[in-house]
Amino acid sequence: MKNDSTTTFLNFVLAALVILGVLFALLNIWKGRDVRSIQAQVQFQAQNFQIASVRAQALLNDTIVYNTTAKSPELAAIIQSVQAPPSK
Repeated sequence: MKNDSTTTFLNFVLAALVILGVLFALLNIWKGRDVRSIQAQVQFQAQNFQIASVRAQALLNDTIVYNTTAKSPELAAIIQSVQAPPSK
């Protein structure tokens, strides 16, 4: 009798551990998908920022070229305020 109850108890413990293992594996899969989804969103936003930065730099370069012919002091002040300070 003692052997039957011990075996039953150990079978229940084993079943509980198997169920917990499956649950942890599913949680790991779901969290991995979430992380990959967030990484894709961050990469997309970084690409958009890089494109916007290139466009802004191109606009600044065009404005500088235009100002060489127009010689507008207001435009020169705006360009000077937007340009990055020289590296030290």
